[in-house]
Amino acid sequence: MSRPQISVQLYSIHKALDADLDGSLRKLAEIGLTTVEAFDYVRRADELKAAFDRYGLSAPTAHALMIEAGGSRTPDGLLTVPPVEETFAAATALGVQVVIDPFVPRERWATRDDVQRNADRLNSLAAQAATHGLKVGYHNHDHELSTVIDETPVLELFAEQLDPSVLLEIDLYWAAAGGVDPVALVRKLGDRVVAVHVKDGPLRAGITSRQLPDDQLPAGRGDVPLAEALAASAPQYAVIEFDHYAGDIFDGIAESYRFLTATVTK
Repeated sequence: MSRPQISVQLYSIHKALDADLDGSLRKLAEIGLTTVEAFDYVRRADELKAAFDRYGLSAPTAHALMIEAGGSRTPDGLLTVPPVEETFAAATALGVQVVIDPFVPRERWATRDDVQRNADRLNSLAAQAATHGLKVGYHNHDHELSTVIDETPVLELFAEQLDPSVLLEIDLYWAAAGGVDPVALVRKLGDRVVAVHVKDGPLRAGITSRQLPDDQLPAGRGDVPLAEALAASAPQYAVIEFDHYAGDIFDGIAESYRFLTATVTK
């Protein structure tokens, strides 16, 4: 089994990135990271590319809202939808290979028709992305697992309707918060899983992306079976992410990096 590349989702450092993009990316490189997952990249693709080149970083995966048009926003309200052609052009300029939609609101997963519409939209985007030499994927939160139709989580129904070229990025923390076993989930989804989000914390009652948790922990210190999920799957990328971290975010990333380095090299 090939070992995943260790990456970090730049959303984790979005405040630091806005304050000092160059210095923040330098800190990630000093931790030992060579791969990142781009976030909010369309408006600053040139600045990111210059810093990536300066510090030996690459961004093979990136997040961009695509499925929901007309002003859809991430749970924290940070991102709106840029034109898809701009999204793909900026991704190509950054050297991205897979553009991943990070969020479709829970109310858009209520029925089979909703699931089919989301799949049809992403399949259409996959064809458009292919003209740029790109692939597309989808990243889950809790609600795609906690929403169940005919005893099946809607994420699994969604996967069944996707074109074979469309990939998935499984957020292991949000899958567990959604009430499923993330180990069983990645096994079931198999080779479609190009990446996992390595995120940890206490799996207390009531965790939901409607209000992002404030008690997430460095990888290996919470309740999510991260090592077991990594052993059960073969993602190309193991992506560190914090939705929120009470301590120094770079310290949290460094501890998660050490955990992953030890875990994926066993």
